[in-house]
Amino acid sequence: MNFLKGTRLPHRKGTADRPTARMTEVREVTLPMQMHIGAPATPIVKVGDSVKVGTLIAEPSGRVSSPVYASVSGKVKKIADVILSNGKTTSAIAIEADGSMTWDESVKPPVVHSREDLIAAIRDSGVVGLGGAGFPTHVKFDVSTRVDTLVINGAECEPYITSDTRTMVERADDMAYALKILQAHFDFKRIVIGVEGMNRHAIRSMREMASHMERVEVKVLPDVYPQGGEKVLVYHTTGREIPTGKLPVDVGCIVCNCTTLAVIGGYLQTGMPLVEKCITVDGGAVAEPQNVIVPIGTSMADVLAFCGGLTEDPDKVLYGGPMMGVTVPDMTAPILKNTNAVLALTAKETRLPKTTACIRCGACANACPFGLTPAAIAQAYRKKDAVRLEELSVRTCMECGCCSFVCPANRPLVQTNKLAKILLQEEKTKEEKKHE
Repeated sequence: MNFLKGTRLPHRKGTADRPTARMTEVREVTLPMQMHIGAPATPIVKVGDSVKVGTLIAEPSGRVSSPVYASVSGKVKKIADVILSNGKTTSAIAIEADGSMTWDESVKPPVVHSREDLIAAIRDSGVVGLGGAGFPTHVKFDVSTRVDTLVINGAECEPYITSDTRTMVERADDMAYALKILQAHFDFKRIVIGVEGMNRHAIRSMREMASHMERVEVKVLPDVYPQGGEKVLVYHTTGREIPTGKLPVDVGCIVCNCTTLAVIGGYLQTGMPLVEKCITVDGGAVAEPQNVIVPIGTSMADVLAFCGGLTEDPDKVLYGGPMMGVTVPDMTAPILKNTNAVLALTAKETRLPKTTACIRCGACANACPFGLTPAAIAQAYRKKDAVRLEELSVRTCMECGCCSFVCPANRPLVQTNKLAKILLQEEKTKEEKKHE
């Protein structure tokens, strides 16, 4: 099997070997109703209500939605709209913590006797894709299509981020428990855990776990970005190609992030839903880079203060990694379900050379995992040529940023790809309206 192309990045995994810390003293949390792909959750509490850790505060509003639970004990302070980092507005519940972190009395392990029970438990856990995608996990498993392979994503390929690595080292027992329950209710012929070769501690931990289980194997992957992309991961672990517009389930696979799996395992054993998240806090402006388990909804400012504060004013603060992460307007932004890192980067780390004209070197095409030609896409986008953009398969782009990273002219190729996909969607909408 050949490997899809990509690029090699500086790893900067300085927190990989450091045990995870836990943040328990939180004054207030803000829990947006839109922390997942799909319909936002609907609040079921009101201002002044008392809540405890694990109290259901918002119900899913559709099949592709996810419940939200209180991550601290205290009182509901306000329910108001907030603006997310993507510019969208959603309702959010703010809870003033009482400092006790008391568990809700309703928290107890779910009863699972069937596949339907298991899917319902995964839904009730509030878990979504915790590697960054945020897709409600129960929907992935609630499929009628026959699947024979479960792929566990431990390929933490972005620079700085090591939260998944620490999960594989520290929560292997929870992962193993989840896998045993999944094996009991799904006909998986193969379960493969993909881990990049540089993550030696994670590889050792996963191999030890797999040695006590049937049909579970660890696949050591090359240290090439974007190894963690679904299509890339499925190909490198199974040899199966996911066509444009299709999902892993269409080739008989379900992909589940390793931290998502650990949360499922923890919920099945304790009944405590997703109320906290292990995140990497790093970057040149952070005084004490480390991995921290944080109550969901905690502000970035409080998390950074827990890590010793800032040594200088950061040039950029990101949700996620430097390749696919999103900048935040200010540090009041809360930790979300799918936040895997907070990076406070200095100007030295974010400084880019001046953009110059394309020299037609082909580096972008050589680096693209799917063989796209970003320079040609950029040209078609400038001309607003939707037909040509379709011919160039711009929809296949996973927005990994390899093209921009390797471009010697420092052109914003991945950003142009994003705009090109928006253009195509707008054209599609126009055509649909013509035929209504």
